[in-house]
Amino acid sequence: MIFTQSGGQTAPGPDDWFTGTVYIDTIRTPDAKTAIGCAHVRFAPGARTAWHTHPKGQTLYVTDGIGYVARRGGEIHEIRPGDVVYIEPGEEHWHGATTDRFMAHVAMQEADHQGRVVTWLEHVTDEDYNRS
Repeated sequence: MIFTQSGGQTAPGPDDWFTGTVYIDTIRTPDAKTAIGCAHVRFAPGARTAWHTHPKGQTLYVTDGIGYVARRGGEIHEIRPGDVVYIEPGEEHWHGATTDRFMAHVAMQEADHQGRVVTWLEHVTDEDYNRS
């Protein structure tokens, strides 16, 4: 068993990855012992990820607020606390808060053999986001 005492720092979400105000608390980073990466991500109203993919897929567990998730070319789904979303490997998608509510989720993904957990693409346009 490996016990890691709390002590990490909350980090702002990088502008290349997000639109709006986002904060990330890393829970687990892939390493030699496990390929699992995990973070608690908090989105202010209107904040969202850029389009992105995960080589081994991603699971989201919504912890707070109301948000959206969408795959490219698909409909936008509202997500609420307790909802679990599985995104297929390689599926282009985005997720974030609604325009008037905060949203937080735990994001879990597995690294591929090269150690990658995500490939970031272009930002989600206001037009795509406002289809919700």
